[in-house]
Amino acid sequence: MLLITFAMIIGAIYQAIEVMARGIAVGVVGRFFIYNIPYTLSCSIPISALFSSLLLFGRLSSDSELNAMKSSGLSLWQIAAPILLFAVGLSAFCVYNNGYVFPATEYANRKLIKGMGVEDPIKLLDEGRFIREFPGYMIYVGKKRGNKVKDLVVYEVDKKDGSITSSIRAGGGLITVDKEKAELRIDLEDVRIEVPDAGNPDDATKTRYINAKAFPIRLDFTELLGDQKVTKKRRNMTLPEMLYRIRNMDEVYPRLSSKQRDIQYCRYMVDMHKRLYLAVAPITFVLIAIPLGIRSHRKESSIGMLMSLAIVFVYYLFIVIADSLDTSPQLMPWLIPWVGIVCAQIAGLIMIRRAN
Repeated sequence: MLLITFAMIIGAIYQAIEVMARGIAVGVVGRFFIYNIPYTLSCSIPISALFSSLLLFGRLSSDSELNAMKSSGLSLWQIAAPILLFAVGLSAFCVYNNGYVFPATEYANRKLIKGMGVEDPIKLLDEGRFIREFPGYMIYVGKKRGNKVKDLVVYEVDKKDGSITSSIRAGGGLITVDKEKAELRIDLEDVRIEVPDAGNPDDATKTRYINAKAFPIRLDFTELLGDQKVTKKRRNMTLPEMLYRIRNMDEVYPRLSSKQRDIQYCRYMVDMHKRLYLAVAPITFVLIAIPLGIRSHRKESSIGMLMSLAIVFVYYLFIVIADSLDTSPQLMPWLIPWVGIVCAQIAGLIMIRRAN
């Protein structure tokens, strides 16, 4: 579980790099990672239960340990009982995690990202890369030491079509911050400005060149300060909150038509059942993994990994189908995932019975 959780949470590193580039404290970035863990666990716990069960019973079978236990009077049900009880405990934890913990932490993460703001705007001007955080500008800083910068290239960009309206090159500059106006000022030195002709931007002969000893640039970072008002999405709602909306559609969405309310009802139902479906996955996966692990008769983990991937693919395919039909309430797509659970658990019980 630790290995799979770590592998799945690596994706958050890219977001963390963007967050750190905005001058955010390390402690805030740490909270960002912590808030991602509950959602990751909702996926990693079922997969790790499946993979570890396949490896365990495959090894027990290949080393003839199962035969030894059976010959001493133990049935396969007795051997598998501790694993199944542990899987029930994992599913109970997943119900709580999927229904309460990860929606709350996902919402907290959204508020954190939206409201984290910029503690030190100067840190936004990181050397050796293009900075696009400031609206209307694209900036490259060659070197930076404190609030002094060298070898700057500043492109003024049209906010509508993204075209470059002018370029500024400077040998150096001094950065100052006006937090009251949410403004970053760069006083450039040894400046050369290139302004292409508006009618023929590709014609270099019509480009105007302006040289200056000093030139100030104002960068507005108001948009980077964040906004604490973040509305909850379905993904951020706990199970009681979703149940309230499902039962009170007329009150929650009074301006929607009857058809639109039915679609909203369907989406809430699909989301709620999907969380419960994932919560029951540890039990389902263990029931399948025990007989399949016994049949594999391999010491290598490769066959167990391939079987795990195949089972996970089929299991999650029902979720994809349900999501794709969440605008068709007449088809009751929220029941589709449970078809996978019923079929998988019945198949697992039959295979365990045969193996016993």
